[in-house]
Amino acid sequence: MIFISILTLIVAKALPSINSNLSSIYFTRISAIIFIYAGVLSFNTYYIQCIGSGIGIYSGLFNITQYSVLIEVFFLMIASLILISWPLYKYTNKNIEIKNTQYSIDYSLIVLFSTLGSCLLISSSDLISMYLSIELQSFGLYVLSTLYRDSESSTSAGLKYFLLGGLSSCLILLGSGIIYALTGLTNFESIYSLISVSEINYIIQGLSLGLIIIIIGFLFKIAAAPLHNWAPDVYDDTPTIVTIWLTIMPKISILILLLEIYTQIGLIGGINLFELNETLNNNGYAEILNQIPCTYLLKNLLLISSFLSLIIGTVVGLAQTRIKRLLAYSTISHIGFILLALAINTEQSIDSFLFYIIQYSITNLNIFLILIAFSYIINYNYLYKIEKENKLLLELNRVKESLFMNNITDIKYISSLKGQFFLNPLLSLSLSICLFSMAGIPPLIGFFSKQFVLYSAIQNGYYFIAFVAILVSVVSASYYLKIIKVLQIETEINNDGIELNNNSQYNKTDMLLTNFHSFLISTLTLSILLFILKPSLILNSTQLISLSLFNF
Repeated sequence: MIFISILTLIVAKALPSINSNLSSIYFTRISAIIFIYAGVLSFNTYYIQCIGSGIGIYSGLFNITQYSVLIEVFFLMIASLILISWPLYKYTNKNIEIKNTQYSIDYSLIVLFSTLGSCLLISSSDLISMYLSIELQSFGLYVLSTLYRDSESSTSAGLKYFLLGGLSSCLILLGSGIIYALTGLTNFESIYSLISVSEINYIIQGLSLGLIIIIIGFLFKIAAAPLHNWAPDVYDDTPTIVTIWLTIMPKISILILLLEIYTQIGLIGGINLFELNETLNNNGYAEILNQIPCTYLLKNLLLISSFLSLIIGTVVGLAQTRIKRLLAYSTISHIGFILLALAINTEQSIDSFLFYIIQYSITNLNIFLILIAFSYIINYNYLYKIEKENKLLLELNRVKESLFMNNITDIKYISSLKGQFFLNPLLSLSLSICLFSMAGIPPLIGFFSKQFVLYSAIQNGYYFIAFVAILVSVVSASYYLKIIKVLQIETEINNDGIELNNNSQYNKTDMLLTNFHSFLISTLTLSILLFILKPSLILNSTQLISLSLFNF
């Protein structure tokens, strides 16, 4: 469906008779409808009876299962929400009218390509399809990072993302090459079977090495510590609308693939630490490696990455003054919670793993949509100040070009939000609720996601890392509270010297966001705030996926 739609849109854009009659916003809306329709078609396949055990397609390159279908539906719905809430900027006065034309045609096509790769990655069951899917997803993200072609910072971020993303792809390809060279296998099921029946030898050791290198490549792409250094720079320099995709969409698909690989290698249900210690005491290290040579190494790799992500994402985030860099380190900290749930690998922890991904996606999406709304409002006030001071029309044109071509519309610093609670109380309240949820304040949805992960960790004997997770969760609340404090600071002027008091003529300007953008912010905020009233809607879905993984 998505592939056919891509071809159709390319043809429509290439034909002058069609392209000239369609506004750029129509391409964005059409792409959003494509995602919704594709999601409905995917959900419809869930009712096929034989899908429970999985359906192999394209000679076994992809495997469609119940949980892959449900994750794909959620993935496509998030993608459609981002596109359909594309902000509309309009400034009107007697001299000039400015509208938003931010390369939305190219943006829509590239998003379709990247989303197609993500959907294929979720269902990949072969090393070949896995690599091709991750590259299709990544190349779209590289182009999206340079969406503002005339912006030096955006171009620099895209180049940095391309070079480091290429390095991680090389690691994935190297690991795949090692596995194929030693086993002659590329199909996941065949590799799982080989691991479960073979004795420890050079083939299994090489296969374990190949899998570890692949996992490291994926950890690099989701910005898990200590492979996170690229993320704050790239997130900060890219347009905010693109940062939404970088922080949500590729992470969902990669984490779901990691879930598939990790749960299928060795014993489903993970390794109990008490049993592991007893085996080590009775039989020694060599004996335990003979039993679980690959699973044990992967578990330790995920736990180390989780521990470092929790520490680095929290400690370094305390020193940030730029809001998107702060949110980047916040994302790294949340990745630590997600990897902890994945490393435990029990039925309960996988349930908490999936629930955490869902709540993180919803909360993060709402935060960035609110930041986009704030950025338009603040820059709108800047245009009004120029008009009020009777600047020339030439100056207005110059400002228009700098705002939309050089991406100055994005909020860079936390201090830019100073006093917004008194000017935009509803947006400020929504942002505060999202930040409280990120911090894990009850009874918001973020509290329950952290509670489920920590409960799984303590129940399975991971006391030290659970204590670290609790500690960093408390510490990280301080930089969320810092943003909320800035919102509450009453001031008459902001950093640019623009009047922000309620007596100014600011409210007379014609600031406009799309209706769906405003509606989506309200809906997501209420879902975060009122989750406790109807938790079964999400929890039943995650439990169903967790059970399907452990039963099949």
